Amino acid sequence: MTFASKLLTWMDLIREPRDGGRTAHTGKKEADLLVTFDPESIPVCSYSLSLARKWLIVLIVCTATVCVTCTSSIYTTTYVQMEAKFNTSRLVSTVGISVYVLGIALGPLLTSPLSEWFGRKPIYLTSWSLFIIWNIPPIVARNIQTIIIARFFTGLTGGTFLAVAGGTVRDLFSDHHIQKPMAVVAAAPFMGPCFGSLIGGFINFNTHWRWTYYFVIIWSVVLLLLILVFTPETYHPAKLQSAARKLRKQTGNDRYQADVEQNGQIKGKMLLISLLRPFQLLFLEPMCLCLGIYSALLLGILYLFFGAFPLIFETQYGMNIWQIGLTFLGIIIGMIAAGLSTPLWTRVRQRLLDRSKDGPDARHPEYRLPPAILGGFLTPIGLFWFGWTTRPSIHWIVPIVGSGVFGFGTLLTFMGIFTFLVDAYPKYAASALAANGFTRSSFAAVFPLFGVQLYEGLGIQWATSLLAFLTVAMVPFPCIFFIYGKSIRGKSRFATAG
Repeated sequence: MTFASKLLTWMDLIREPRDGGRTAHTGKKEADLLVTFDPESIPVCSYSLSLARKWLIVLIVCTATVCVTCTSSIYTTTYVQMEAKFNTSRLVSTVGISVYVLGIALGPLLTSPLSEWFGRKPIYLTSWSLFIIWNIPPIVARNIQTIIIARFFTGLTGGTFLAVAGGTVRDLFSDHHIQKPMAVVAAAPFMGPCFGSLIGGFINFNTHWRWTYYFVIIWSVVLLLLILVFTPETYHPAKLQSAARKLRKQTGNDRYQADVEQNGQIKGKMLLISLLRPFQLLFLEPMCLCLGIYSALLLGILYLFFGAFPLIFETQYGMNIWQIGLTFLGIIIGMIAAGLSTPLWTRVRQRLLDRSKDGPDARHPEYRLPPAILGGFLTPIGLFWFGWTTRPSIHWIVPIVGSGVFGFGTLLTFMGIFTFLVDAYPKYAASALAANGFTRSSFAAVFPLFGVQLYEGLGIQWATSLLAFLTVAMVPFPCIFFIYGKSIRGKSRFATAG
């Protein structure tokens, strides 16, 4: 039997039941009683949770995402004190942020597929506990090597939330209600780094640099308790597996099986396929690859700014560390404004659905892309604005407003991309976001290493213009997928064809 035929057999064995009943026969093991959702057991389904409970879950997991990404950039505010302590160069210090973001890129490749196998909550609790533990070594570190190694594993374990949070939203909300929570999911990875520079500026201006890690640990422990108490399992196959275990225990009948429990002899093979799925989506799906590269460029620019902003605003305007942290308010406010525009994009999508010849109940993931199309035009405008107005003769508020336009466009782009991926790949939402996260975090890990050199070599105006021209090259991608996305999905192995 060829590998392809084996793969088809495995996929056939784990297909979802179509009859909607509580029990069903698979045709492979007729003695099994297949546990599925039905009107009598609908409270088990995550869709049945109250709207307030759903939003509480979303806010908890997204706050954890903010914490993870805040930890990435808050480290940059420790440079001055840490370098004096360990007698290291700025380039060596910058490695600490690069390896952290590299960990964020690699972690979800393992944990996202595992969350589609074992469920969301076990992965959340395990990853977050390890995240807290790996934040301890920098507090007692006696050399920069210890900090760099700990930073990598902190990013590796914390990166789970950047991908799995989108899967959790997919578990909780139907197609017509997913736009708003996905806007929060899209905003979290970008708001966090900006808040990190702001908070870290105040901490490191007023107290010892190790308090940066105390702050992160305190915040993380509070979130761990919230996850433990208020965040239930949301992944439907995992919930069915739990329900099947309860039925077996209550009835003593081992014939009750969840879909994922059947055909236990191929579990290992299917788990391997799940671990490879983010790479399959990345390299076999042109939509995932192109939008991943676009996301990567934008996040790379944002992380480059964490090294460039101190250089720019210290040399041009003579600002100190906490004042430089405040300059990120422009990007933060721009992103908040973009998030508040979500109801507008919900109405835009609904109008497109109403005009569709397929009817208002059709899926049409492409109708999630209009904010990304507008964001694609705003991001280079914001970058050109920022670059060419940053000079002592022009008030500092002017380039900060330009950075706000960049932040507004960036978040719009990510809102469109994230919701599109989750809607186009509903069964593999976490893996699709993990593939996107791997691409964008890989770029973000590299960009800080040459950011300062770029600005010193080309100057503020032309260095920023180079970044702007790169974003201009990415503008066509959302437009292409908006027009031809349905045709591309029809040929996809993973995307929904509806």
